[in-house]
Amino acid sequence: MNISSTREGGAGPEARVPIFYSVPEAAKLIGTSSVTLYRAIRDGEFPALRVRGRLIIPARVLDEMVSTAVGQQSVVDVAAWVPSPRRSAD
Repeated sequence: MNISSTREGGAGPEARVPIFYSVPEAAKLIGTSSVTLYRAIRDGEFPALRVRGRLIIPARVLDEMVSTAVGQQSVVDVAAWVPSPRRSAD
């Protein structure tokens, strides 16, 4: 599932797929408040990048969390979630 296609209003060729989300955007996508997501990030329970004072969420992180939950057919505890290792190109 690519969460970003719904955010941009469609999956047509003109739709831009974001690489990063702001914390408020990511919170809206996952159905929680920005405050809750900021707290989870602060407590080390949700992955984010800090660029100077701004926190951003890689879209890929959200996609991988969804894929993990669907693939395992279970609840993913984001505080314990570990991304799948990258495969090296041979």
